[in-house]
Amino acid sequence: MKIRWAAGEYHPHEPACAEALKGFPLASFSARLAAYAIDFVIATVLYAPFYIVVDYLWLRHHGVAYGDMRIVVHLDFHEIWGLAFIVLYFGLSLYWGKGQTLGKRLMRILVVSLVSERITLWQSVERALGYGASALEGGFGFMQYFIHGNHCCVHDRIAETIVVKNRRSAKLR
Repeated sequence: MKIRWAAGEYHPHEPACAEALKGFPLASFSARLAAYAIDFVIATVLYAPFYIVVDYLWLRHHGVAYGDMRIVVHLDFHEIWGLAFIVLYFGLSLYWGKGQTLGKRLMRILVVSLVSERITLWQSVERALGYGASALEGGFGFMQYFIHGNHCCVHDRIAETIVVKNRRSAKLR
């Protein structure tokens, strides 16, 4: 269904997508936390060889001879390459998995969009970036799961998504 936007007028989001999810059971905090932990471990394991290759190419570009190279892998994700990698891992795996990363698939939970039929690439990347916002101030953004009526964390609200239990009998987008 398309909306024709009139200039200067506010139009709320289509309620049809959100209404279609009415009654679906929401994922528990423990399932969401376990899925995040599993995905973070996978991302860390995948990041190590990526870091080695990038560091090697960087050193070669700067003329360091192979015998003089010393590559030490830092798994703190505070460098630009680490941040980019973690955002790409969470964003692309969620998008390509149609709402499920490997951790979410193992925990049988699913991320669904409140504004479109399927989670979009932009929503997936927004959600991945939103993990940083959720981690701010001692992780209070994650604790908002217990405050919000639909158990949404900050990254859920940023990306306009919710996390539901993925039952085989339920037909979601």
